[in-house]
Formats: sequence, structure tokens, C-alpha cells
Amino acid sequence: MKRRDFLRYSALGAAATVVPFQLAGAAPAAPAAKAKSKNAKVQMGFIGLGQQAMYLLSGFMSMDDVRVVAGCDVYDIKRDRFARRVKEHYQSKGEKKVKVDMYEDYQDLLARPDIDAVVIAVPDHQHAVIAIAACKAGKDIYLEKPMTLTIYEGQQLVKAVRKYNRILQVGSQQRSSEEFIHAATLAREGELGRIRKLKVYVGRNDVNPVTAAPVPCNLPRMEVPAGLNWDKWLGPLPEWVYYHSDLDPVITPEQNEQLWGAWRWYKPMGGGLMTDWGAHMFDIAQWALGKDGSGPVEVIPPGYSFYDALTFKYDNGVIVSEEPFDGSTPGVQIYGDDGWVKVSRGQFEASNPAWNMPETKNDDDVPYETKVGHHRTFVESVLSRHDPNVPVEVGHSSCTVCNLGNIAMELGRPVVWNPIVQKFMHDPEATKLLQYKYREGFEHALEV
Repeated sequence: MKRRDFLRYSALGAAATVVPFQLAGAAPAAPAAKAKSKNAKVQMGFIGLGQQAMYLLSGFMSMDDVRVVAGCDVYDIKRDRFARRVKEHYQSKGEKKVKVDMYEDYQDLLARPDIDAVVIAVPDHQHAVIAIAACKAGKDIYLEKPMTLTIYEGQQLVKAVRKYNRILQVGSQQRSSEEFIHAATLAREGELGRIRKLKVYVGRNDVNPVTAAPVPCNLPRMEVPAGLNWDKWLGPLPEWVYYHSDLDPVITPEQNEQLWGAWRWYKPMGGGLMTDWGAHMFDIAQWALGKDGSGPVEVIPPGYSFYDALTFKYDNGVIVSEEPFDGSTPGVQIYGDDGWVKVSRGQFEASNPAWNMPETKNDDDVPYETKVGHHRTFVESVLSRHDPNVPVEVGHSSCTVCNLGNIAMELGRPVVWNPIVQKFMHDPEATKLLQYKYREGFEHALEV
């Protein structure tokens, strides 16, 4: 086994065989799926065919034991692009007739009995609704980060994955990158001494240059283009959310988007950079602290009292602040009694040279989003029926940290959180922000 693979799989931590268990008050769990043979192919469908899905498609199609058979998107031009690329790939392998089925409604794709797993890369506000439907349909799930838009959605998705005995891998691919594995391992194994503080930086942009929080959408209303089903794009969102081309960029079948969908920066569609990059960086902070499945007990917004940054307090006394520490690069710096390490994508630095990463040959020198190690972990989990390195509970706890930060900033005051029972303490105002009201027709979408 290559060193990078050893590091990846030895760092799983939460990995466990997916077996039936009884949720309190729930119906009996579905039977656990059997592990596939080594020669089996995972039949895969994609739901949401935007820019991130194109990266994921390249990775999954490169695997001999994966077959992409279907795609779904509410925009016809994205369906055309997806079908073209799938056909071109398999034709380049010598296949003359390539069949890939396209759908506008994800329920039609989920109804296919021959599809084993789905990749869900839709905007954040539809993550939970579609993933829960996929669980009920008996599909395994690769779900883009952040796992859900709200904390309550995450709670329900955890229940669904375990009730229906599904494999779910969250697309927090930094957990499969050597520099982040190395930094988290040093912290978890005590090499830095007792951990006192972490700085996490998730970046800023022109939409909100002051904080990482989302802002109300101020984009002008535009006419919905032909071929885009805006009502299906909205999903559970209120009908007053209107179309602008930045939210779902126009493309041609030959090209990728020239910008990321801006829905992620605006309420009520996304959580801003706090969830978009925070789902990566706070995920690493939680991992390094050994707080997977848990979280902070108090969150203090910036400018409140003597705190100049958004601050998270943990029950072991550790403080995590969201602020830059190395220019404008998103990343994590971990401070212990014996020194510090800082890590970002492709970068690692330590106060003690003994902690530096061993030099290894980079045999996958490709753009970060196209690296397949994290995707491969998902496929191996589907085949073996063991949890991947970012299972649903980990994705939920990391996403919860991000949402707690946004809630504290929206209220403009500290909030006290109990990570064991996942409730705010005596705070009905904050509790209301655990979930928003779905529009008519989606009232039961989160029922498990």
C-alpha cells in the first residue's frame, strides 16, 4: 500500500461497518446491503450537473469499477453537457454505443432500480431533501459539502442514513489530503502538546468583505431562460426567491461555468463563506480537536465584548477563532503548548522542523477539485459496506459549527449550545433559526 493510501485509511477514525440499528421511536431499520464482489461495478447517477459535478464526474469516470449511467438537472443545457461528456469518455475507451439517461426530476432517477449510488451536487438548499429521498430509495450517496443548509436538516439526514443503512460520504475532500491528515494527526497524537487555540480562516469576497456570513440577495430580477425549470430549482425555498443568471450561470454544452453559482453567498439559498469554505476548514479544526460528532458550547460574534473575531469555545477550554493568520489564504493554524502548525491546500508549515511532512513524489499533480482519493474512499465504502472517512455524523457536526457561527452573527450576541443534545440552552430566539419554513408541497420532505 502506498504511503498516501496508508495515511488516508488509517485516519478514518469514525469508520465502522454499516449495520442495522434501532432509532428511538423509529420503525425497524432496513436490512443492511451486502458487500459487492471485487469485480462488481457501482452504477452511478448524478443529481445536479453544475461546475462541481463536472469535476466529480471526471474523477468517478476514471475508475474501472464505476459506471455513470444517468444524470439529472433542472437546466437542459447542463443535461446536454453532462450527456456529451459521459458519451465522449466511454467512446474514447472503445465503446461504440453509449447510453446515458437524462432527467429533469431527481425522483425519476432515484426510481431506477439499477442505480446503486448517487452524487448530489445541487445548491445547498436542496441537499437534505434529495439526500433523504435517496436514502428512502435505497441509494448510497456522495453529498457535496456543506452537508445541509440548516442544523435541523442535518439532524434528520443523520436519522435517515442510519435508518435505511446507507453509505454517505460528505465531499469534505481535505480529509483525504496528506497535508491535512498530517496536521490533524500531529494534534490528535499530542505532538504539539496540549492544544490551546486554533485559528480558522474561510476567506472574504466582494459580496460580504467584512464577515463570512451570507447577505440578503440584492441581485436584480432577470427573466428565467428557456430550458431552466426555476420552480424545481427552488425546491423548498419560498417562491419569492427570483432568478438571476449569477445564481445558475448560463453555459454551452462545450464549456464549464466561468464563475461559481452565487446562490452560496445569499440568504436564504446559502450560508456564505462561513459554510462554503467553513465546511472544509472547520471540519479540519473539529478533526484535529477530536470533536467529530460534537462541537462548541458557546459561540461569540465578532465585535462583542473584547472578542474581535467570531469565536467558538469548547468544553475543554480550547478557543477557535475565525480570522486570517497567513494573508488571505483559507486554512487552519493549530497552537499547542509545544508549538504550532498551519495548513492550507497544498501548504504545510510547522514551528518545529521535526514536524514537517516527509517529502513524497506528487504523482497526481492535477487541480485540487479533480483529485480522486476522496471519491475513491466512497466507492470502496459502497463495495465493502463500511463507513467512509467523512460519514454523515462527521459531516453534520462540522456543518453545525458553521451554522452556529452564522446564527450568532445574525443575532449579534453569544449563543450557548449543547452539542450532546444538539440544542440551544434556554434561547427560543436562536432555536427558531435551526430551520426555516419550507414552502407548500415540501412540508413532509424531511420526515424519516
